[in-house]
Amino acid sequence: MNKNKYLLLGSSLGVLALLIVAAAQEGFREWRVIQRATQSDEGPLGVRLRQVVSPGLGTSDRCVSCHVGMDPNEQGVRGGRLMIQHADVVHDTSEFGCTICHSGQGLATEKLDAHGEVRFWPEPMIPLQFSQAGCGTCHASLGMPGLEAFRQARGAFERLDCLACHRVDGRGGTMRPDGFGMEGPDLSRAALSGYDPDWYSKHLLEWEKAESGSWKAAFAPIGEQDLRLISTYLSTRIGAAKLAEAKVHFLSNGCLGCHRVSGFGGDEGPDLTRAGEKDPGQVSFAQVQGKHTLANWFSEHFRSPASLVADSLMPAVDVSDEEIELLTMYTLSLRRRELPGTYVSKERMRVEKLEEREFASDGQTVFSAVCAGCHGKKGEGKQAPGRQVFPAIANPDFLALASDEFILETITQGRPGRKMPSWGTKEAGLKKYEISRAAEYLRKMGGVEFRTDPKTRRWLSGNSAEGKRLFASACSTCHGAEGEGKEGPALNNKALLAIATDTYLVETISGGRRRTLMEGFLTPSMARPTLSPAEIEDVVAYIRSWEGVEK
Repeated sequence: MNKNKYLLLGSSLGVLALLIVAAAQEGFREWRVIQRATQSDEGPLGVRLRQVVSPGLGTSDRCVSCHVGMDPNEQGVRGGRLMIQHADVVHDTSEFGCTICHSGQGLATEKLDAHGEVRFWPEPMIPLQFSQAGCGTCHASLGMPGLEAFRQARGAFERLDCLACHRVDGRGGTMRPDGFGMEGPDLSRAALSGYDPDWYSKHLLEWEKAESGSWKAAFAPIGEQDLRLISTYLSTRIGAAKLAEAKVHFLSNGCLGCHRVSGFGGDEGPDLTRAGEKDPGQVSFAQVQGKHTLANWFSEHFRSPASLVADSLMPAVDVSDEEIELLTMYTLSLRRRELPGTYVSKERMRVEKLEEREFASDGQTVFSAVCAGCHGKKGEGKQAPGRQVFPAIANPDFLALASDEFILETITQGRPGRKMPSWGTKEAGLKKYEISRAAEYLRKMGGVEFRTDPKTRRWLSGNSAEGKRLFASACSTCHGAEGEGKEGPALNNKALLAIATDTYLVETISGGRRRTLMEGFLTPSMARPTLSPAEIEDVVAYIRSWEGVEK
């Protein structure tokens, strides 16, 4: 009997000790310690579990238990970094909460758990330096330009002194020491909230009426080109300046030539529409230095794709570390969350339902977004060991021989069997006017007009059998024994042969392409045979045999 009493007493004391330890641990939880050290305008802050509940989104976020300053119901709290208030955003934080934008574990109260920095949690919090990437969960920015167009537009906005009166992303819109300037509307969110389309005529009227002051000093009539540039710049003001810059850089590296985003792009690489939601637990960090975060994985992937993804055909992105960081931010922003209709942004609806473009439709932006990844930012072509060569399409020797019809048809029909898709007929391809503008930009970038050909499309009559022998000895090393392409482009391609004239083929073989491995065969060389004009026609006759046309 006494043994049972002692056993009961011992177990009771043990349970009591456990309860005391548990109570002590609970009392010293980080969120409680933070709240006890926090003061408000009304005195010490009440210590309690705080959360933002959003019935519409089905979320309960307890992040404000530590980040008390972010709690929409708490005003005038003072303390350290955790007490700062949320930055001004387009949303009511009391309705949207935290994890819809920042990810993480909303119900957790321990730091590592709440930030999602634990094993097997698929949605870790977006790192602080990339926090604007969370905007991609709901928003889409329409008509964004490429890098060069963006720089021109931003330069025009600053050159015309618009910052004298308007605040943009924390700059401008304040009275200057010389007395000029005024508080005009903040344009940081002009692309989201819109702006007066008649602003210029109204500004011009104020300038004409004014005799002195800011209207005369900071404003003057603006030309049509600069007006277009200002409009372009305002289309990039989405309330998240860093994310806008990141997207601009993405659109300048030709990524859409191989990857789809929001239903548009190439098919060579994975669809990136939801790449920012990649589960860190499903990727290998064996070759990634630093913390095992998705951001670090993306950064390293841009630098060396093949080291992270076996058999990857993606070339390393040859840009600065700063641009790698911007590309990482944009990739993290590629996320989609299924939301009730009332929460879906207007621009996201326009992309998904009306198939509006997230990139501008000028030729420079289309070329940069779609073509530059394979053909180079200046159309200089690309070549990597063991990989398919991509022609230098801005080469003056090519542009002199390629008619506008040739270029348009090449973009439209592509090259079957090669990496070049049929952009004019494929699903998720380019529209006819986008193809035309890209072709116009290519011609302008190369600075060479088509050399008019007085001859018919098919005029030569060479010896195909003799051409086969000459092709094997002079051409097959680069173009393949059957014209399938090696170091040089594939010539045995019906799409190419259907639009290439005999003059185009003869002149290309005769004169070559400067700054490439293709030297003209009419020019004597110690490294390869020289061909006569008649022999070149024989080679072309043999090339023509691949399309089933009898010569």
